[in-house]
Amino acid sequence: MAFIDIIDEAQADGLLARIYDAARKRAGRVPNILKIQSQNPAALQGMLDLYVATVRSESPLTRAQRELLAVVVSRANNCHY
Repeated sequence: MAFIDIIDEAQADGLLARIYDAARKRAGRVPNILKIQSQNPAALQGMLDLYVATVRSESPLTRAQRELLAVVVSRANNCHY
């Protein structure tokens, strides 16, 4: 099994602390999918920006359609996220 060293919430500072704080405000916790990217906060912020642009921004597809596409792709990749 692979092991990814994460920066815990208590040790986060700067950009990573701000990302973690925003996640707690939005979801009540910091999901593991964010924590596994904690070693590179700039890349993590880029991933979050891409997510917002593709899933939450204005689009000819409805939010439900975009979420469904994400589920189908995750299933095809055998990924439970």
